Amino acid sequence: MGKRGHYQYLTNVIGKIFGILPKSVLKFIYGLTCNMSGFVGLGFRYVCLKNMIKTCGENVAIFPYCIIRHPENLSIGSNVSIHPYCYIDAIGGVDINDNVSIANHCSIISFGHSWENKEEPIKYNPLIMTPIEIGSDVWIGCGVRIIGPCKIESRTVIAAGAVARGSLAGHSIYGGVPVKLIKKISSLDPNF
Repeated sequence: MGKRGHYQYLTNVIGKIFGILPKSVLKFIYGLTCNMSGFVGLGFRYVCLKNMIKTCGENVAIFPYCIIRHPENLSIGSNVSIHPYCYIDAIGGVDINDNVSIANHCSIISFGHSWENKEEPIKYNPLIMTPIEIGSDVWIGCGVRIIGPCKIESRTVIAAGAVARGSLAGHSIYGGVPVKLIKKISSLDPNF
C-alpha cells in the first residue's frame, strides 16, 4: 500500500469515527483545522465536511482558510479542489459536480437580500434563496464571484476576477464583470 493508499485508509477510518459525532462538534473541529496545512489538515477538513454536507465524493481537497456556511445545503462530487481563502455560503443550495477546481479567493453566494420592507434596513429584509449548480470539469479562476441563481454547465472556464450569474453554457470560456462569453472551446481545440 503506497502513501496515497495509507492516506485514503486513514481518512476512511477517521471518517467512520467522525460519523457518530454531532454536527456541532464536526463544525468545531473543522474550525480548529481551518488554518492547518499539509495532509493532516486536508484529511481532517475532508472527514468533517464529508459528515456535514448533503453528499461528498472522493478525493476532495479543501485547502486552509476556506469558510463554508450552511454545509447541510452543499453537495460536492469527486476530484474537487477548493483552494485557500474561498468562501461558500450554501444557504440557498450549492451543487459542485466532479472534477471541479476552484482557485484561491473565490466566493460562492447562494442568496440575496430583498428590499421590499422600507421600514427595515435592507440587511434585515428577508433573504431570497438563489441556488448554484457547477457542472463537471469546470475551472474557476482566482478571485471569481459566483452569485446565484447561477448554472455553470460542464467543461467551462471562468477567468480570474470575473463575476458570474445566470446561465453559462458548457464548452466555453467566460470572463469579465459581469461575466461574458469570451470563446467557445471543444476537445479538438489545441489551445485547451
